[in-house]
Order: sequence, then C-alpha cells, then structure tokens
Amino acid sequence: MDPISDFLASWKVPIGRWGKTFIDFIVDHFEWLFDAIKLTLNVVVGEVTAALLMVPPVLLALLVAALAWWMQRSWKLALGVFIGLALIINLGLWKETVQTLVIVVFATAISMSIGVPIGIWAAHKPRIWAFTQPTLDLMQTMPTFVYLIPILILFGLGAAPALIVTIIFAMPAPVRMTYLGITSIPRAMIEAGEAFGATPRQLLWKVELPAALPSIMAGLTQCIMLSLSMVVFATLIGAPSLGNPVFKALSNRNIPLGIEAGLAIVILAIVLDRMLAQRVGKRQ
Repeated sequence: MDPISDFLASWKVPIGRWGKTFIDFIVDHFEWLFDAIKLTLNVVVGEVTAALLMVPPVLLALLVAALAWWMQRSWKLALGVFIGLALIINLGLWKETVQTLVIVVFATAISMSIGVPIGIWAAHKPRIWAFTQPTLDLMQTMPTFVYLIPILILFGLGAAPALIVTIIFAMPAPVRMTYLGITSIPRAMIEAGEAFGATPRQLLWKVELPAALPSIMAGLTQCIMLSLSMVVFATLIGAPSLGNPVFKALSNRNIPLGIEAGLAIVILAIVLDRMLAQRVGKRQ
C-alpha cells in the first residue's frame, strides 16, 4: 500500500473490541433480564406451538382455509389455502410449518405493536424522524448474519432469540409505511377535521389512521414476508422452523428434501400474502 494507506492501517480504530466490551458489560450486569425474557418467550411460543400441533393437521388446515374465506369471501382462495396446506402435510413438513407460522405471527404482532406507534410519533415529530430514519437504515442494511452474533450471546439458542432477531429485522417496514401513510394525508383533510373542532386525539383516530390504513396494512404484509425470510435464517441459532430441513438438505446435498422444504416455505408465504394482501387492495 501507499504510505498514507499504511499510516491509516497502522492506527486501526478498535471498534470490534469496543463492541465486545459493551456486550460483555451487558451480559455481566443484565444477564438475569435476558434470561427472564428468554424463558418467557420460549414458554409462550412453545405452549402455543404445542397446542396447535395437538390439533389434527387436516382440521387445522380446514380452520385456516375457513379463516381465509372469512377474510376474503373467496371460496377459490379458501380451496387454494387448503390444497397448499394439505400438500405440506403430504410432504411430512407439518410440524416445521406450524413452528414457523407461530414465530412469524408473534414477530409480526410485536413488530406492528411497536412499529406503528413509532411511525405515528415520527410523522408528527420531524426531529424524531430525523433520528429514526438512519436507525431504520442501519437495521435494514446490516447483513442478516450480523444480527445473529450478539443475539446468540445474549439469549443463547432456541425460539426466543429467533423471535427477537426477527422482530429487529422486520420492524422497519411498519415504521416506514405508517410514517408514509400519515405524512401523505392531504393537508385539506386535516384542516377539515380541525375546522369541525376535532382534538389531536380525535384527528388521529378518526382522520389520520383511517386515511393511512391502506399504507399501514401494506406495512403489515411486508412485515410478514420479512419475518418469514428471517425465521429461516434464524435456524442457525436454534430456531425451530422450516429452515431446519433446508439447512439439512444443504449439509447432506439432499436435493429432494431441499425442494420440498423450499416449496413448503413458498406455500406458507403465498397463503399469508393472499389472506392479507388482497384485503389491502380492497381497502385501497
């Protein structure tokens, strides 16, 4: 290298060592908190998964198909959902599919419950958005595997760390879409509500949120898809999901198992997307 590059390389900034020191400090002083969170999440996710697995697979597939019909009023969609789930049962991947579905649902629910209020807050406070935007950029651009290292150290292996890392990965979508929906509301609509004497809370609940609902629902579908993709990667830290047969197929070069597991993931993604995405279109 040239002399300037040699000089810069000789004075390496110890960012990695600082990060390790910070994580060691957290582990030493807050290990009890992380253990409590891990235990709670593992128990909740495990109990829900066990309860769903106690239901006969065909019956649960029929219930999901009925839910799809109730949400969309489409017998074709309900039939397609049942056929897709029946195929997963036939492939012998039902347990892994239910495990994946539970983690995705929990991660999506928590991401939306945190992300939507943050998006609303940022839409009303430009300074908050100025801080939130680069944070979201960092959360979305950081490589997936980088998330796994500190989470693994803090929470160990299992469903709990998989759920937490999925929330971190998926939460930027509802924050951004909620912010976009609120800030895209025509000013005339806000002024009309104010002219009728609406308080800020009434404006939020009766004007802003109904107008921004299509954007928020679009954020929900994005959150589900991001959660599903992350849960598969989270198999590396012990997540019980469809990622297990995928990585087993990679390790053993088992092409049939890889195709079947990939197909199950695609079916689950399509089922979740069709049950919600079309509803967004109708609202729009």
